[in-house]
Amino acid sequence: MPIVPHNTINISDFPCECRRSVGFLGGVISLFMRARVCGVQNRPPRALHLPFAFMIITAKWLNEYLDRPLGVDEVIDALAGAGLGCEQRDDLPDGDARLDIEITSNRGDCVSVVGLAREAAAVTGRQLVVPSQTVASSAPVASVIGVVNLEYDLCPYYSARIIRGVKVGPSPDWLVQRIESINQRSVNNVVDITNFILFELGQPLHAFDMATLRGGKIIIRRARKGEMMTAIDGSKLRLDESMLAIADAERPVALAGVMGGLDTEVSSRTVDIVLEAASFNGASVRTTSRRLKLMSPSSYRFERGVHPATVAAAADRAAAMIVEICGGKWDGTAAVAAAPMADQPVVTMRCDRCRKVAGIEIGSEEMVGILERLGMEPTLSSDGSCIECTVAPHRLDLTREIDLVEEVVRIHGLDRITPRARIEIDVVGLQESVNRRRIVEQALTACGFFEVVTFSFLPLNDAQAFLHPGHELMTLQDDRRKAEPALQASVLPGLLRCRKRNQDVGHKEMRLFEKAACFAMANGEKAEQVMLGLCLDAPNRQHGLRAMRAAIESAATALLGKATEVHIAAEANDWFEAGGSAVVHINGARVGVMGVLTGKMQAMFDLETPVVVAELNFDALLAMDPADTTLDTLSTYPSIQRDLSLVVQEGVPWRQIETGIADLKLANLESVRFIGAYRGKPIEKGLKSVTVRLTFRDPSRTLRHEEVDPQIASVVAAMADRVGAVLRE
Repeated sequence: MPIVPHNTINISDFPCECRRSVGFLGGVISLFMRARVCGVQNRPPRALHLPFAFMIITAKWLNEYLDRPLGVDEVIDALAGAGLGCEQRDDLPDGDARLDIEITSNRGDCVSVVGLAREAAAVTGRQLVVPSQTVASSAPVASVIGVVNLEYDLCPYYSARIIRGVKVGPSPDWLVQRIESINQRSVNNVVDITNFILFELGQPLHAFDMATLRGGKIIIRRARKGEMMTAIDGSKLRLDESMLAIADAERPVALAGVMGGLDTEVSSRTVDIVLEAASFNGASVRTTSRRLKLMSPSSYRFERGVHPATVAAAADRAAAMIVEICGGKWDGTAAVAAAPMADQPVVTMRCDRCRKVAGIEIGSEEMVGILERLGMEPTLSSDGSCIECTVAPHRLDLTREIDLVEEVVRIHGLDRITPRARIEIDVVGLQESVNRRRIVEQALTACGFFEVVTFSFLPLNDAQAFLHPGHELMTLQDDRRKAEPALQASVLPGLLRCRKRNQDVGHKEMRLFEKAACFAMANGEKAEQVMLGLCLDAPNRQHGLRAMRAAIESAATALLGKATEVHIAAEANDWFEAGGSAVVHINGARVGVMGVLTGKMQAMFDLETPVVVAELNFDALLAMDPADTTLDTLSTYPSIQRDLSLVVQEGVPWRQIETGIADLKLANLESVRFIGAYRGKPIEKGLKSVTVRLTFRDPSRTLRHEEVDPQIASVVAAMADRVGAVLRE
């Protein structure tokens, strides 16, 4: 999501549930919106995004969907009991009352009168009367509109209904009264019906004048860069590829989920209409709306979520009303272009868990009843221990057990929960994943590293320099991120920039690490993984490589146990110098790379001192199973230590020496440790002296030196045979 600069206040970035918190400014916007809240095709105001979710209704309209009416005060109390507060009440001359209901941003189902009626019914025990309308009999209507959907991800469901022979004119009095009672302006009968359905059911609709559509088809596609469209408010809009457009065969005729075009709007000359009903991706609609500074009641609802399964019924009701009120013919069919619809999610709630969270006794049957009144399909298990609930399509916010618990508790009544004088708290340890992360952090800190946190967006050059083979960058198309449009594909660029800033203020010999999510495209799919990056100064490259290996071994050993095997193998990499590049294996699995940064890379980040860096797959590291750990009692008997300095060829690695000694299986050998390596006089060039410390101990008695001498002799002989070692005098 685009980041707003710190010195810019954008009211649209406030959470939707924080209306009161914006104070005077929120009040001014609220009054303005009450004076001019526009319908789907009513010339909506531009350059205004609401910092809150709201819904204006009247008590009489809500009561039409209840089996028994509620008084105005009862409506307010019922909605408040469901967690939907009334911010303002305006009494109307006919005895009705206009109510401004506050709604949290996750409750897209409540930006409709039926949605609020459902909540009131659930609280008061009434029955919800679902609106329905039968299709008036009419002659078959030939379909001449083809629907082509090129963007199922952004538009999972699109339908078009053709209604011929309509007579566009004033709406009947009851419809005008209903529309104007919630501060909407009556336009004509067709537009008023689409607005009525929008507020009644929360389903945005759009009507095209069929005669103005070119090519006999509707195409759902991304807009082309530079394409122009005149919106119904008369504004000229320049579109780009990030926006989803509804087009005919030649040009865009609507912005998906936001606003229709002026050229195809319904007018007094319209005879045949195409009724659009669809479900659009909320994030896409919000991006388009924000980018164009264009808001409408439709975008307001699509941003909060409209499920494909709810579209057809609302569209059928609208089409039937148009036939009844405006005349015309519709044969009950629709041209549909939709992706396969997923099964409704099934969530299981444990009844005892619900009671424990609530802190009070709620009967299992009552829980089932509450969920049924909210439109769910709950089933109580045979033993009464849990409820399996098929979530209704209008409730996009219910995905987990705790969501169902919240529904039960709020409808049961938060006011019925008696506060306790004492709160019982179960002491629970850290989550295992958190504990394992901390182990790695502590191990690296003990090695002298400082943890840093850097920004996830990078300049293109920085991000491209550390892109793994086979991956592509993910970039953000936004004018505010022109300098840093790329999401990081590696943590190393951010670490190196951080090192540069510390260099500029005089910090020397720095050791830094960072763990962060990295993003890239791999084989056409988005890939995200958490990576661990390490960076340390290395005036002496060999010492730097050894220090980096030691840090990696320390972190791996702390996390996975002493038996952990860390293997560093030479492997060429464009990021690192030749001979200073390696791949890291831990317990046989490849987890990352390390090496000395090339001079070109060092110059790119303007670093004065050579650096050694490493990048490990942190997710893979944390997923490894730690080795079983056994604890032994401390021996009461002393050990005997012997240091051997073995002169070997420069290319002989420490692991070969260590493995060779371990293979001898010497009696009473407790440990083998690397002490150091020496190069220089009197050691000949091409050779090095490696000092090894052998520790011997007998757990049952004190060892004598003469018992260890044969063991040392066998080590010297074995090393001479295996690696050509000569004991240094």
